[in-house]
Amino acid sequence: MATPEIPYRRHAVEPIECIKAGWQLVKEQYWLYVGMCAVAVLIGSAVPLGILLGPMMCGVYMTFFKRRRAEPIEFGDVFKGFDYFGPSLIATLLHILPIMAIVIPAYFLFYVGLFVSLAAQGGEEPNPAAMFGVFAMFGVFWIVMFLVILIVSIGFTFAYPLIVDRKLGGWDAVKLSFKAAMSNFWRLLGMGIISFLLGVGGIILCYVGVFLIFPISYAAIATAYEQVFGLAHGYEAPSNLPPPPPVFS
Repeated sequence: MATPEIPYRRHAVEPIECIKAGWQLVKEQYWLYVGMCAVAVLIGSAVPLGILLGPMMCGVYMTFFKRRRAEPIEFGDVFKGFDYFGPSLIATLLHILPIMAIVIPAYFLFYVGLFVSLAAQGGEEPNPAAMFGVFAMFGVFWIVMFLVILIVSIGFTFAYPLIVDRKLGGWDAVKLSFKAAMSNFWRLLGMGIISFLLGVGGIILCYVGVFLIFPISYAAIATAYEQVFGLAHGYEAPSNLPPPPPVFS
C-alpha cells in the first residue's frame, strides 16, 4: 500500500525561536527531561550500530509530543519508543551504515598511504614534503567527509519524529525527512550550530553539562518538526505553554 503524501513547509524553521520554545517546553519538568534524555543517550550508545538508539530517541520525542498535546508524561514513557523498534532500527542503520562505509575505508587508505610513503623512503630520513603531502591529502579528504556527514545528519533530523507522530516506516520516514530537511537546510544548520555552542558550554562544565543541554536541543528539534509538519492529530496546548513559534514562509 502506498504511503500517503504528507505535506511539509519550506523555509519554516526559525532556529532561535525553536531553541526558546524548546526551553519553554521542558522547563517545568526540566529535571525529568534531563533524566530521560540522559538514559536515552546512554542506553542508545551502549549497543553497537545504534541498535537501541532509535527506539530510545523515539521515546524522547514521544514525550515532547505528549507534552504539546497536554498529556501527562512520566519517566517510563521514554521506553515506549520500543513500540517503534523496527522502523527506528531501519532509520538508524540507514544513517549509521553509510557513514561507517565512508569512515572505515578512509582510515584504511590513510594508513596504507602512510606506510607506502615510509616504505618508499627505503629506511632513509623521511622526506618532509612527501609526509606533508600525505597528511594534506588526508586533511582535505576529511573536510569533504565532514561536510558529507553533516549534510546526511541534517537530512535525518525529522526521521524519528516522523516515525512516532506519523507512524511511518523507517525507509519512508528517512525519505520524507530528507525532503523536508533539505528544504529547511540552512535554518536547521543554524539551529544545530546554536545547539553545538550550548553543548560546548556543557563540556566546559566537566562534560556533565552536556546532559543538561540535551533536553533543550531535542525539544528544539521537536519544535522545528512541528513548524515543518505540524502534529498529526493536533493538540490542545497547556495553558502554561506558549504556542509553537510562528512559521515564516
